[in-house]
Amino acid sequence: MEEIPKTLYTIGEVAEMIGEAPSLIRFWEKEFPRLKPLKSEKGTRKYTQSDLQMLKLIHHLVKRKGMTLEGARQYLKKQHDTDQQAELLEKLENVKRFLVELKQGLK
Repeated sequence: MEEIPKTLYTIGEVAEMIGEAPSLIRFWEKEFPRLKPLKSEKGTRKYTQSDLQMLKLIHHLVKRKGMTLEGARQYLKKQHDTDQQAELLEKLENVKRFLVELKQGLK
């Protein structure tokens, strides 16, 4: 039986996926207007695949490329298809991980 992919994620799951604290994700929500997770009646945040891709892209821009929050905001304003960029970024990260593992296996 095929496993059905998950459509909504909690803040804890998202934090674990990108390797950051939930508090940073909540902070980024305030800093990046396009990041708007769904909220239950109790206020529990639920992130869609699109939100997750946006967070991965923000994480890459701020933590890996060293952009300021303002710089990342400006970059995202200029980009029309961030989902496609985030998907490409994820694929490149997977290739990088594979190559690093391959290199370590050769030693």
